[in-house]
Amino acid sequence: MKILLVSSEVTPFAKTGGLADVAGSLPQALKRLGHDVRVILPCYDTVRKGGFALRKSRKSVEVSLGGTIRKAQLRQDSLDGVPVYFIENADFFARDGLYGTPEGDYPDNAERFGFFCRAVLALLRRLDFRPDILHLNDWQSALIPVLLRTELAGDPFYASMGTLLTIHNLGYQGLFPPPTLGQLGLDPALYTVDALEYWGQISFLKGGVVFADRISTVSPTYRDEILTPEMGIGFDGILRDRQDALDGILNGLDPKLWDPQLDTALVTPYSATSLRGKNANKKALQKALGLAVEPSTPLVAMVTRLDTQKGLELVHQAWDGLMARNLQFVLLGSGEKTHTERFERLKDGYPGKVAITLGFNDALARRIYAGSDLFLMPSLYEPCGLGQLIALRYGSLPLVRRTGGLADTVHDPADAPLRANGFVFNEPSSDALLAALDRALDAYQDRRTWLRLVKRGMEQDLSWTRSAEKYLETYTKTLENRRD
Repeated sequence: MKILLVSSEVTPFAKTGGLADVAGSLPQALKRLGHDVRVILPCYDTVRKGGFALRKSRKSVEVSLGGTIRKAQLRQDSLDGVPVYFIENADFFARDGLYGTPEGDYPDNAERFGFFCRAVLALLRRLDFRPDILHLNDWQSALIPVLLRTELAGDPFYASMGTLLTIHNLGYQGLFPPPTLGQLGLDPALYTVDALEYWGQISFLKGGVVFADRISTVSPTYRDEILTPEMGIGFDGILRDRQDALDGILNGLDPKLWDPQLDTALVTPYSATSLRGKNANKKALQKALGLAVEPSTPLVAMVTRLDTQKGLELVHQAWDGLMARNLQFVLLGSGEKTHTERFERLKDGYPGKVAITLGFNDALARRIYAGSDLFLMPSLYEPCGLGQLIALRYGSLPLVRRTGGLADTVHDPADAPLRANGFVFNEPSSDALLAALDRALDAYQDRRTWLRLVKRGMEQDLSWTRSAEKYLETYTKTLENRRD
């Protein structure tokens, strides 16, 4: 099968979140299964200045955007044998950020990604590659099925291509004012409730949901959650209209990037069959962060974006209870000012017991995964989650709220004793969080039980292979049920 994955970010070239990890890892897994897969993304400054060996192609196209002609030049690299294309336009993409600055989104994001969508389709004619599947991701590429089903509907070049749109986080919907249609050269007739109109605005994401052949999201539980008014963020009705074409496929983890046996950031390698090194990493972490070097004291960690979605209000509400328990607490994160300021006030209040680092450091994050005993993710919602997968791989037992991909990957001893690999609570409350923590702390005292849970988590198959096989099934359904 020939597959083109279209994404606004791809690890290692450009990243703000989990979408980039999926777009960087899934194509490699598909290639290993024998498929011809390629990737395309914008050529941001992070790409041009990132030390990558980009080759400048002679291929380029001119794209009309609301009457203005814009040129798209093609560059190329590869990722473990997967061809990666970059769409270059200095006006739109030669900027410090992918989507904006700390002050907010770029005001021309609609034009930037409208141009990207048109350029992808135009450049397909110039490439020696006609995909069977266009695998689109989030709102930034969601205009592609709109264009294929409207302006390009009669064009035989695109007639056999199927479109799959993956929603990585429904909270990002690509909302813009109605005049954007004209700025993008789109048919004004698309401003209807059956197309792009959404509560007085237009939504790129809605266009993709309505016009794509098939839709997916990043875990089975999140697939069901977004069909409900409570979790659908206004899209539940739109998605229920297409629920027969909606799949939930759990993300995987790249085992080459996350392996405590090979991770050079760690002071000592270790594995599920030789866990002694994990204790050495714990002591080194305690020493480096100014915690009391007490290997027998349970260490609870968070490596997180400081965003309300991540359940940080629950942590603040439970703070006194956390501090009353015999544990150490480590947090690494950056994000919303409200949470940054709160943790700034807390970080020096418990010397030897609490270590809070505001910002992000990849090597420190890895050392925290390796040195912690429990990994806290009390998310209000979590489409899939990467943190709990990494924690399992590094032998830190996840303590999570039952939502989205957390519900699909973490199993509590009280619910599934033969699959147990962490601890789960249901209600988004500090009391529920602390109750689950107490159960975890009790289990920690029984070393045989604890180590059994740790080894089970570390030995799980979290790789992309199983997820890639699920995507191939969805690609097949996409082509079998193409919408004319």
